Amino acid sequence: MHNLALREFVEEALCNDQSSSAISGRLKYREKNLPYVSKNTIYDFLDGPYGRIIKKKKKKKKGLKRSKKVMTLQDRRFIEKRPQIVGKRARTGDCEGDFIVSGRNGKGNILVVVDRKIRITFLEKIDNVCIDNVHQAFLKIQKMFPEMKTLTLDNDILFQMHKTLENLLSVKIYFCRPYHSWEKGSVENVNKHIRKYIPKGSDLSQYDQEYISFIEQKCNERFMECLKYATPKEKLEEYYRRIKKQRTWRC
Repeated sequence: MHNLALREFVEEALCNDQSSSAISGRLKYREKNLPYVSKNTIYDFLDGPYGRIIKKKKKKKKGLKRSKKVMTLQDRRFIEKRPQIVGKRARTGDCEGDFIVSGRNGKGNILVVVDRKIRITFLEKIDNVCIDNVHQAFLKIQKMFPEMKTLTLDNDILFQMHKTLENLLSVKIYFCRPYHSWEKGSVENVNKHIRKYIPKGSDLSQYDQEYISFIEQKCNERFMECLKYATPKEKLEEYYRRIKKQRTWRC
């Protein structure tokens, strides 16, 4: 890459864990001031001397597998009852929730909430894991993202008081069928990204809030193909600008 600005952009994006295809898409659809290069060109760049330097900067992390307990929750509203507008990702505010859990000898969880349409992500660390603290974590996220209209969750034991949670948040809660984690694919995708920074088996009590906020920022600054290579942060900003303009017209 002979263009210095282009090379700097690609290097920075690679160091920030953006994929080659995502960087190429971003250049094609968003970075009009920079020359376009294909993902194959970026792969070739990575195989060169500059790429080897970048690879050395990126740490490889390995984790341990942990099984997830599933219990029968009472009075669940299953995913097939969701309105079509939720399934089609047609509006902002329909969210999915899940946990990043500590390893066997660790303590703490991270509540992960993702908007299905614009993919904005919120992380809330829960040091003392109990149902009340999970509910408080949801309330904190809702305070940051009052657009929340629905939640799609799995069958974790921590959601056994889901009716109480519905009343606290004033949103409808829907459940995936047991062992059908793909039915909340948006949050599952984000969880995979989070695991680049927190390997499976980790003790979450060893990670401070500053690091959790750093991971949240990384999630929201990803170039995403499903957003035409915009970032979730950019899509949220677009949403707020559109809402502000609509309110101005009404006045």
